[in-house]
Amino acid sequence: MNEIEIQGYEDLLVRNGLKRTGARLQVLDVLSHRDSATSQPYLENVIGKDIDRVTLYRILKTFEEKGIIHRVLDKQGTANYAICSNSCTAHHHHDEHVHFNCNNCLRVYCLDNVKIPTLKIGQGFKIEDMNLIVSGICKECNEAN
Repeated sequence: MNEIEIQGYEDLLVRNGLKRTGARLQVLDVLSHRDSATSQPYLENVIGKDIDRVTLYRILKTFEEKGIIHRVLDKQGTANYAICSNSCTAHHHHDEHVHFNCNNCLRVYCLDNVKIPTLKIGQGFKIEDMNLIVSGICKECNEAN
């Protein structure tokens, strides 16, 4: 992590009323540098013994509650996490974009520029979360073949 990145992560934590801990900064750094959503097992492997599993779980849960990250399930049902847009808050996520599951490399990509269309549902229903998952072959795997 360079000084500018650290300052940005620290500012994000402070804006969300969170303490600036080394573990939180590490998680933000890994998530910020990935081009695809990241699973907890992947984070455990990358971060190693620096953060125990329970602490990592709590960090991810807190970040999701604060609107810092959002969760999407991959084809195996594993939760993956990606950094939210700047408009997300603790009270409302604004990540209504398509998620792409690659059938080859199994990565999950946020397609931020592909928005989920507005849905009209029956009276009395309230949408709290929307997720549109598309599967196929990602650009990287497509170019490799």
